[in-house]
Parts: sequence; C-alpha cells; structure tokens
Amino acid sequence: MKKHNFSAGPSILAREVIEKTAQAVLDFNGSGLSILEISHRSKDFEAVIEEARQLFKEILEIPEGYSVLFLGGGASMQFCMIPFNFFEKKAAYLNTGVWASKAQKEAKGFGEVVEVASSKDANYTFIPKDYVIPTDADYFHITTNNTIYGTELHTDIDSPIPLIADMSSDIFSRPMDVSKYALIYGGAQKNLAPSGLAFVIVKDELLGKVSRYIPTMLNYKTHIAEGSMFNTPPVLPIYSAMETLRWIKANGGLVEMQKRNVAKAELLYNAIDSSKMFVGTAAKEDRSLMNVCFVMKPEYKEFEAEFLKFATAAGMDGIKGHRSVGGYRASIYNAMPVESVQALIDCMNEFEKQH
Repeated sequence: MKKHNFSAGPSILAREVIEKTAQAVLDFNGSGLSILEISHRSKDFEAVIEEARQLFKEILEIPEGYSVLFLGGGASMQFCMIPFNFFEKKAAYLNTGVWASKAQKEAKGFGEVVEVASSKDANYTFIPKDYVIPTDADYFHITTNNTIYGTELHTDIDSPIPLIADMSSDIFSRPMDVSKYALIYGGAQKNLAPSGLAFVIVKDELLGKVSRYIPTMLNYKTHIAEGSMFNTPPVLPIYSAMETLRWIKANGGLVEMQKRNVAKAELLYNAIDSSKMFVGTAAKEDRSLMNVCFVMKPEYKEFEAEFLKFATAAGMDGIKGHRSVGGYRASIYNAMPVESVQALIDCMNEFEKQH
C-alpha cells in the first residue's frame, strides 16, 4: 500500500532527494566512503556546503551583506542565540503559537520583553493584526507559520525596527523579500532536510552591537568567520539540504513552489469547507498553506478516533492533530504531491459516505 506522509516534522522530502542522500550514505561522490564518515574539512564536503550556501542565496534572492549559516542545535537553540546577539535593552515578540511563546520566554531571561499582541486566548486560531511595534525595542520577533495551529503570515511585514523571523516550516514555500529581515532562521526538518540542522540568514552589519559577552558558540560572528565550520557541522542534513535546493531550483523555484502549494491547500480546504462532517480550525484569512488543521463537527465528534484509524489504514500517515488542537493535521509541504492530497480527500469522502 502506498503511504502518504502528512507528518508535521520530520516530514516528507522529495523522493529523489531521499534516493540521492541514500546513495551518498553508501558511496559519496564515488569516493568509496560514506557521507557519514568523510571529513567535514575534505574538499568534497566543502563543495557541498558552499553549493548549499549559494543555492540559498540564489533561490531566495538574498541581497549582498547577508550571511547564510548552517548550525546545530535546531531552531530552539536560536531562541537564546538571537537575544545573545541582538538584545541590549528591550525586545518585542508577536505571540502566535507554542514556538513563538517559547522563543519569547527565552528572551525574558535577557531583560524587558514586550508582547505586542497574542492570539493565545483564542487558542492561536488567528494571526493578530493592528498591533503597534515599539520603536525603542532592539528587534521584533515573529513566527511566520504555526505548525500546531495551522496559521500563517502570507506576506513580508514592514517593521520600523530589525525584524527577526522563525521560518522553520514555510521557508522556500513562496517568494519573499529577504531585505525586510534582520535575521531569518529555522529548523530544517519541515521543508528542507532531515532534523539536526538549523539555518540562519543574518544581516552582517547588525551584529556586534551588544555590550554583553557572547559565548563563542552562540556568537553569529564566530560562525560567519569560520564558514559554519567552527565545529563539526551536521554533515548529512547539509547534504540533503543541498539536494532539496537543487530539486526546488529544477522544479521552477519559489514561484512554482507557491503555485503548487496554493493549489494543494485550496483543494484540501475546499473539501473541508464543503464537508458535512469536518470543519477547519484556523481563521480563513490566516490559514496555513503548509499545515491544514481540521476537526470533526460537534455532532460527529464520536467518530474522531474511528476516522483516524480509517485514514491510517488507508495509508494516510501522520495526520493526527496536535494534542492542544485535537482532530487532524495534514502537513502539505513543498515535497507533498497533489496526488496525496487528493488521496486524503477521497478518504474523507469515503468515510463520510459510510457515516
């Protein structure tokens, strides 16, 4: 039976990326050695990390004056790394979900944090609007896509102060204006590579401004100076990231990714909206193109566990919703084919017919 991988992360990768990564694990570049055992200082791997860096810059059209870093520790390490490097007196945060809240909590250890707006009282079902960004803060932090709650910022906002964004789950899903950001970061395990890697895109001129001592490993300037090689980087995920970026470029870049993502999301949301049994959980104007969250309507709540069992038996993997939302979550990242989305819709329709 064909499996359809709707997992929120670690999540689906393009089949050819998996196959090429698997080949590199067996024999990297015809060297007779595995990518798992080669030196990160070897010329072969230096070529990999450099190509990945250049593809980042090309695909995202990153302006001059920004550095691209590949780091360990995942996106969660960035929750403290950002304030270490940017926080002097005050920071501002937009609270749109669990990960935004965790980033904000970490920053509170460095001084005054202003929560400019929050949708927590509504269980994060929408993205707050009409808030005021304090101009005396050192930076404004946002989370562009909220995997747990299925909400997303669909445009690059304007900020009067340095804008920092966690783009773990929607990076490379649409064209964007990197010049509007001071720093963009994310874990790789949603739209880019296996887990174990964080990417950072940072505007160089904004670093070195804080008065505090920054631990060497937590200083972005350390990793810029050493080309992400200050210590041994996560070699395998960087290789997979390079292959994913090659795949994105070969498949039409970000314009084509966005076109596909919009089509897939519209297909699934339309099925949910026209269903007698299912209903979406996020405000329509803020619905994520990456993570589609939905539940049973109250009158069909008794069938919730039964549908999960039914869908899983039909090959729909990873659709159980997060415990804070319940119901179901279909993560439809770049690598998710439209055929899998249709298979889920067919599964929903069949279950509806039976009940």
